[in-house]
Amino acid sequence: MKIGFDNDKYLKIQSEHIKERIAQFDGKLYMELGGKLFDDHHASRVLPGFKPDSKLRMLAQLRDSIEIVIVRHHLR
Repeated sequence: MKIGFDNDKYLKIQSEHIKERIAQFDGKLYMELGGKLFDDHHASRVLPGFKPDSKLRMLAQLRDSIEIVIVRHHLR
């Protein structure tokens, strides 16, 4: 299978961009992440090279400069 997605590059670029956005707003930035935070097997099937826990790993890289609130919305 050909790898079409550079996961390490994604993590680096996304983390840097989020840090820049935080700095633009005096250290305060509200950000909403859609989709699955971990076990995102759909994205890994669609983007060969994307790892199912990429979003979680990206947030882990930012752990010293962010606070995380997780809201789970359950539809009946």
